[in-house]
Amino acid sequence: MPDHFVLIDSHALIYRAYHAFPALTSPEGMLVNAVFGYTRILLNAIRDLEPTYIVATFDHKGKTKRKEEYEAYKAHREAMPDDLIPQIALVKDIVTALNIPQFSLEGYEADDLIGTITAHMEKEHQTVHSSIVTGDKDMFQLVTEKTHVWLPGRGSKTQDMEYDRDAVYEKMGITVDQIIDLKSLMGDASDNIPGVKGVGQKTAIALLTAHKSLDGVYKRLDELEGGAVATDREVIKGAVRTKLLADKENAYLSQKLATIDRDVPMTFALEPCRVTQYDKQVASELLEKFGFKSLKNSLPRDDFELGVQKALF
Repeated sequence: MPDHFVLIDSHALIYRAYHAFPALTSPEGMLVNAVFGYTRILLNAIRDLEPTYIVATFDHKGKTKRKEEYEAYKAHREAMPDDLIPQIALVKDIVTALNIPQFSLEGYEADDLIGTITAHMEKEHQTVHSSIVTGDKDMFQLVTEKTHVWLPGRGSKTQDMEYDRDAVYEKMGITVDQIIDLKSLMGDASDNIPGVKGVGQKTAIALLTAHKSLDGVYKRLDELEGGAVATDREVIKGAVRTKLLADKENAYLSQKLATIDRDVPMTFALEPCRVTQYDKQVASELLEKFGFKSLKNSLPRDDFELGVQKALF
């Protein structure tokens, strides 16, 4: 079985947990719903994915490069809820207790750190398989033969799902290589990425199916504007043609904003991310403090337990 590297997209999971779980409070009265959900996902990932190496990435609170390039980026997104802010530090306490390395970098989102680390892995550690644990489908653009995306299920309604290239195509109706251009055309209201106004997912998929890429779409548009004969099944016609002409600049801006940076100037080495011993007692007491008794049995086995198992079996 090849070595397995697990990357935790922390802020995506924190937000997912915050909105998924009711207002759970600790025995001390602290709101800990996001901490509980995050911890459950993290422990399930450790159990199911059996990492040889693991890291947790976090967004930096400073201004990002994307925000500097496009001031309206994420402008419509509501500020982090006041009752979620203190839970970030509590999540980091959990990660620290489990002895998991943490990465964040001013000017960059966690997506970019994950993109850069997985690019490094594919270049320098080709025998290691990587899994990105996230709630963000934007990560699909990073899927390769060596890197998969692992989306945790939502309660009892959906199961955890691992996405390779085939699974991405089945889910999205386009290839991994078209994920960025899908958002370039349809935009993303949550990130305030403009896209082409009036082009939704169905039309964007039809355009990419017919013309492969954003460049292909605009190459065909140029041909039609130059007098090329339209086919019977032409997607670029009527209102769609008008919209593409009007918003070409926004389409390419959106492509830039949607592209995860895979060349962040960061220091990374794999070996310090190897799963090693942790103080299970400390971690157990922290879960007890937060009122997470149901999660204590999900903690990874410690050196003593593993030593007993080896001696007996």
